[in-house]
Amino acid sequence: MTAVPVVAARRGTRVDLSQIELRQLVLFHHLMQERSVSRVADILGLTQPAVSNSLARLRKALGDPLFVRAPAGMLPTPLAEQVAQPVAAALALLQSGLNPQRAFDPLSVQASVTLGMTDIGEIVFLPRLVQAMAERAPGITVRTVRNAASALRDDMEAGRTDLAIGPLPSLQAGFYQRLLFPQRYVCLFRRGHPLARLARGRLSVAAFEAAEHLAVVSAGTGHGEVDEFIRRAGIRRNVRLTVPHFVGVGHILQHSNMVATVTEKLAAALAEPFGLVYRPHPLALPEASITLFWHAKVHRDAANLWLRTLVVELFGQADGG
Repeated sequence: MTAVPVVAARRGTRVDLSQIELRQLVLFHHLMQERSVSRVADILGLTQPAVSNSLARLRKALGDPLFVRAPAGMLPTPLAEQVAQPVAAALALLQSGLNPQRAFDPLSVQASVTLGMTDIGEIVFLPRLVQAMAERAPGITVRTVRNAASALRDDMEAGRTDLAIGPLPSLQAGFYQRLLFPQRYVCLFRRGHPLARLARGRLSVAAFEAAEHLAVVSAGTGHGEVDEFIRRAGIRRNVRLTVPHFVGVGHILQHSNMVATVTEKLAAALAEPFGLVYRPHPLALPEASITLFWHAKVHRDAANLWLRTLVVELFGQADGG
């Protein structure tokens, strides 16, 4: 598990914490999320001049403008981006320490949780997870989102998304994380495909290259790195169809002679319902690390801890995944 730092300083200098007020850090944290002085003023119940004055004092203490005005709002400087996560983590620790929670009872709680995951995650994780939650926490409802990488980071920092699951390189820095399992890639195609008769074991590179392919562009996830790896290996695929998600892969392969490069768990989930088979990939592709991510602000939250524990119990490496 990756620990989150609490304090960051300017490069080459040391910040005197006695010159910084807690309310300034709270203001900074909200401004990172809202990018608007007026909205932060409304949230904190202050006037806009009061927000501007407090920001000016923080700028002086850190020796950096922190935010610059732009048509899209108040844009953070590189230093602001650097210290945003440590500040958020420190505020979350203070919040949880000053507001000890009552015992969490999953059987009686009424709540909603939001999970960030790819469409592969929805196919692989949701059936078991929703069933387990219906049995253990019947009052908790589940919502999933498939946001762009930057939006997912923002939503988790703002508390709008509780957990994220998948190969999500954009969350590698600044978030708590727990590896669930590594995932290898395989070739997936229909049961009557010529390749199913030609090869009972690993396909040859020549057969893979000669086949028609279904390519899936999954931006912002580790799956997108696989296509680049295949390209760098000098393999020229005959890509017949390109789609932006995995949810239609089973339906498409069922009625075509195309081959798709997918994770093994997805292949296993699609094989029987759609009459497909899968084989080891002819290329030594890097494995995808399927990881559970959460933000520092919910690290000590009892409900979030319960949900994380359930996800690890169901899908962690110990279950053979």
